[in-house]
Amino acid sequence: MAARGSLVVLCCSMMPMFAWAQSQPNTAAATDLLSAYRAALANDPQFASARAQSLAQREKLTQGRAGLLPQIGGAWSSTRIIFDQTAPAEFNKTFSSTGWTLSLSQPLFRWDRWETYKQGEIAAQAAEASLAQAQLDLITRTAQAYFDVLNAQDTLQLATAQRDAIQQQYEQARRNFDVGNANITDANDAQARRDAIDASVIAARSDFEIKQSALKQIIGEPVGTLAGVRPGVTIPEPEPASAEPWVDQARSSNLQVALAQYNLQSAERDVKKATAGHLPSVDLVAQTGHTNASGNQYLPSLPGGARFDSSQIGVQVSIPIFAGGAIQSRVRENIALETKAANDLEFARRSAEQGARQAYIGVIAGLAQVKALEAAELSARTAYDSNQLAYGVGVRIGTDVLNSQAQLFQARRDLARARYDTIVNGLRLKSAAGSLTEADVIQVNTLLTANGSSDITALPPASAKPESAKPAGKSAKR
Repeated sequence: MAARGSLVVLCCSMMPMFAWAQSQPNTAAATDLLSAYRAALANDPQFASARAQSLAQREKLTQGRAGLLPQIGGAWSSTRIIFDQTAPAEFNKTFSSTGWTLSLSQPLFRWDRWETYKQGEIAAQAAEASLAQAQLDLITRTAQAYFDVLNAQDTLQLATAQRDAIQQQYEQARRNFDVGNANITDANDAQARRDAIDASVIAARSDFEIKQSALKQIIGEPVGTLAGVRPGVTIPEPEPASAEPWVDQARSSNLQVALAQYNLQSAERDVKKATAGHLPSVDLVAQTGHTNASGNQYLPSLPGGARFDSSQIGVQVSIPIFAGGAIQSRVRENIALETKAANDLEFARRSAEQGARQAYIGVIAGLAQVKALEAAELSARTAYDSNQLAYGVGVRIGTDVLNSQAQLFQARRDLARARYDTIVNGLRLKSAAGSLTEADVIQVNTLLTANGSSDITALPPASAKPESAKPAGKSAKR
């Protein structure tokens, strides 16, 4: 079913669920790819984890900025002193003191803290890129799981239809044998194929349930009827129609490359931060306080006790002299990590190039394969029709019909699979280039319809073999 909507790029917010599938009379609306993706946005635990990780990582900016801002602290104390009992009697045996202080420290030169702040900016940018990458992964994971379900559904439907057709062929062969128009070979061959296809149906049903479970894990909802690809749909070719522009875009815009660049920038800051261990630190410090002391016999000159107010302000300079070689060691450590990050960036670029090139080749090859399989499906359909007709007039045996039928089912299954793979590869190509958005999901959604795969098992009615006809070149003896 075609679905249309405005382009909305989601990185941090949840999108509401919308009903994009058309409702059929007396049936439930089919789930399409867009509604499955939006359900995944709301329910997928992997994406929720990535969103929470992104929120946590953004706090690095605030934490780094805090190291450059004033630090204000306060303290309050209450002290009571009891003197030794051997003290002279003229002294009071107790003494009390209460007081508070308020201190302020403002960094004037802290190079390591400045580097930490710049790392916080890098971490915030990396958090955005990481969440955007998680969203691209969600689109491709949802699409892959969605079309895996459709493929498993096609396989199950074809296996079931083939089993039913073989059963009909077996029953017809038995009737022909009973009236003496055929030998037992057709019936035995049909029975053998029916027994074998039963195992295929069981395996297909199991695989279908597994693929449904995988999609449910992503979207967090039961998987009902899915909209399939419209029969005869034309899958759009990639634009531009050349691999190199996609490769170039992937090298510069791929989000994994962006994350590797941020890691390298952060590693460079780590080297500067470690080097700052050799530099002095300068702080503006200020403090004010009040003390109230009591015990007038202990302080005979102050019958009512003592009160002290004090304030001070100054500049404090700390100079590192020797730290046992720890600073030099940290510098060497972070230089090595910077080299690692640079190589990781180059690896990410090459991987992005390879991913884009591979996805582009997959799309182009997929489009060619779809055309070839469309021709193969047409030929298989013609061969099936011909064998049905020939069997009806007695010049073909039942085995020929079953073989042509199996070939037709195989061609249809391969064609459907090729379409699914080509569509998913198109999404992967845009993901590798860093340009995949919800708009692309909407575009793929226009290729779907609630009745997309309804004709995959359609066969022409079996041509009943006339009971008066004898199989060519065969004996009618039992």
